[in-house]
Amino acid sequence: MPKTWTEKFNSPSTHQIKSVPVDIAGMKKGEVMLIPTPKIIDAFIAGIPRGICLDVKTLRARLAKKYKAEVTCPITTGFHLRAVAEVAIEKLKRGAKPCEVTPFWRVLDENAPTTAKLSCGAAFVQKQRKAEGI
Repeated sequence: MPKTWTEKFNSPSTHQIKSVPVDIAGMKKGEVMLIPTPKIIDAFIAGIPRGICLDVKTLRARLAKKYKAEVTCPITTGFHLRAVAEVAIEKLKRGAKPCEVTPFWRVLDENAPTTAKLSCGAAFVQKQRKAEGI
């Protein structure tokens, strides 16, 4: 049976700092790369104030700087960003209010490729962004 988003989010993994092995996804071979965990992504997004938005590129750049890396892995970031969003969506479905979950809509807009995969749909993301004046 596949893991739930909450199980994926709560995996006991730790972040890694390593060299990019080959030129890929805008990263150059040899650059120092952060491979984040879902909890690192979650904590970063939780710290974005209401009404403020950042794109994924900015999130990756700020995380790299925080962890003394040059880049943050875009593939891992995308996967974990989805996990963070799906966990928040699961909490909302159980009755949590938007102010009680990680506000993933401050990073994902309705046109982001990751948003198209979310179980809540792009309309929900657009509604939350509008409610915050984003």
